[in-house]
Amino acid sequence: MKKLINSPEDVEAQMIRGLVKSRPDLLEKLDAGNIVVRKDKKEGKVALVSGGGSGHEPAHGGYVGPGMLDAAVAGPVFTSPTPDQIYAAIEHVANPEGVLCIVKNYTGDVMNFEMAIDMAKDDDINCDYVIVNDDVAVKDSLYTTGRRGVAGTVLVHKLAGAKAEEGASLAAVKRIAEKTIAGVRTMGMAISPCTVPAAGKPGFTLGDDEMEIGIGIHGEPGTHREKLQTANEIARELLDKILDDIDYKGSEVVLLVNGMGATPLMELYIINDFVQDYLKEKGVTVYSTMVGNYMTSIEMAGFSLTLLRLDDELRALYDAPADTAAIHK
Repeated sequence: MKKLINSPEDVEAQMIRGLVKSRPDLLEKLDAGNIVVRKDKKEGKVALVSGGGSGHEPAHGGYVGPGMLDAAVAGPVFTSPTPDQIYAAIEHVANPEGVLCIVKNYTGDVMNFEMAIDMAKDDDINCDYVIVNDDVAVKDSLYTTGRRGVAGTVLVHKLAGAKAEEGASLAAVKRIAEKTIAGVRTMGMAISPCTVPAAGKPGFTLGDDEMEIGIGIHGEPGTHREKLQTANEIARELLDKILDDIDYKGSEVVLLVNGMGATPLMELYIINDFVQDYLKEKGVTVYSTMVGNYMTSIEMAGFSLTLLRLDDELRALYDAPADTAAIHK
């Protein structure tokens, strides 16, 4: 295993400290675990909390800031943070307007966030949550019951965060989060696995001429393995799966071409070149495109495609300002 780390035991804490030091004007770290919060605590508006296992950078700490999250909780690599850590984040950002937690649909994340929310309610904190399940690859997996929450989570952070900045009620912010979840779908693939530092070996193996279709974001295998194809052929296969799930024809969408951690921008732009033309051919209008690493799987080589259906309300929220380490609008 070759990694630019000091020791597997210190990866998460040192990563979080490095993130905070990259934006000391914006971020700070709580003492109660690897929790990133806004330096200027939001008052009088709904606060947003998200998180999960480390290894998905810039998610989730990279999305803390005005217009997006108020706190992000990082567990060990690919492992949910504890309920106590999540509760500490909720308690720190809580105000009378309430707290909305945005949770990816993985069993550990859902269980621990639900426990933390129950703890918050016991302390009279107005708290609610939504579960993101945008992955069309599998209905159930090793990590979850139902569809997994993957790169579409970033867009839920953005739109719900914008609604919260408007001063909307907790119920209204939750409605926007759920509306975004209903219209967002993702499908991913990999040409090489990732290595969890504590494990020291890849999560799965692929031959030089193989690729894995339908991977998640925890280094888990996908739905099936195929011979490696061209970028255009792979992108078409992923898009067809998404378009079979939601009929985006006639819709305006946000397109997210997401790298899994080790895919060069050169290759992501090649993929985007085809995807733009293919969606136009299918009658789908791309309003805005995001290309880069937004929800990764450490150093996995591969990519995912995400489509979010827009209407006037969601478009305005997508366009609203945001200032975070990973997204600035």
